Amino acid sequence: MGRGRELLRYSSTRLALAPVMLWLIASMVFLLLRVAPGDPVDAVLGNRAPAAARAALRTRLGLDQPLLHQYLHFIKDLIHGDLGQALLNQEPVSKIIARALPASLELSLTALLIAAVVGLVVGFSGIARPEGKLDLAGRLYGIGTYALPPFWAAMIVQLLFAVILGWLPIGGRFPPSLLPPEGSGFLILDSLRSSDWISLQGALRHLVLPAGTLGLLLSGIFTRTLRLNLGRTLQSDYVEAARSRGLNEQQVVLNHALPNALLPVLTIAGITVASLIGGALLIEVTFSWPGIALRLQEAINQRDYPVVQGIVVVVAALMVLVSVSVDLLVALIDPRVRY
Repeated sequence: MGRGRELLRYSSTRLALAPVMLWLIASMVFLLLRVAPGDPVDAVLGNRAPAAARAALRTRLGLDQPLLHQYLHFIKDLIHGDLGQALLNQEPVSKIIARALPASLELSLTALLIAAVVGLVVGFSGIARPEGKLDLAGRLYGIGTYALPPFWAAMIVQLLFAVILGWLPIGGRFPPSLLPPEGSGFLILDSLRSSDWISLQGALRHLVLPAGTLGLLLSGIFTRTLRLNLGRTLQSDYVEAARSRGLNEQQVVLNHALPNALLPVLTIAGITVASLIGGALLIEVTFSWPGIALRLQEAINQRDYPVVQGIVVVVAALMVLVSVSVDLLVALIDPRVRY
């Protein structure tokens, strides 16, 4: 009962802090957009538009109001779930995000699966012989993939597999001749549901390069985390006690050391999922992947304040949700966590 009450109190505290975090992030992006160079009126009308037209548009967009009035109006709409409308086409920001988010989730979750499988396999491969060849190769792999610049790796992959070898498409999410209807969600799931194998093949071929590149770059995080924690766990007293009872090394690693060593990996996976939702900007831009990060980059170039604010707030909300969920899950399954 005592631990249950502690967990409830810990959960309540973490959940109560989530709105504060979102408010701070929303306030920060609002202020940064206003002090950054560029004028959204120029993005809509151009810098040679008549002064009367510019003033009329500024009034219609509410940009002629004092900064504090704009901020309070933004927070009020945000509390009511209204993300506003895009400046260029007056489309609701919520629709723009709903259209772009499935593409980002499809890319991110596939990349996370690749990162977890490759990273854990490489991280576990050299544990049997510390300082051996496999151990050294795993360390070099973890450091190399972690340090490799994403945009450089993406361009090299495009040059090799798309331009030189011609095996895979250089970018996009779907073949132009088989473009899905506007506003489609998860292409792979939709293709499987409708048994459209041609569409499924096209979607998978376009997914391989961006998801594979992003997944391999992130796999180094899993490799380094697993190797570090598993190495420490194997030197623990309870592991030595298991060895003293006559258990072979495989049983010691799989049944005693590995479960505890995987708990930090679970935390890393949660953080990686959260950051992938909006942090794969360079990969999406390089591969012209129509996800939320690419839409954010376009909105920043167009000085489209509502779209930038809406995307940042939604991504921040997803990151907070995943982070809190992972913290609560780790606290629930790990009795060593102190509240």
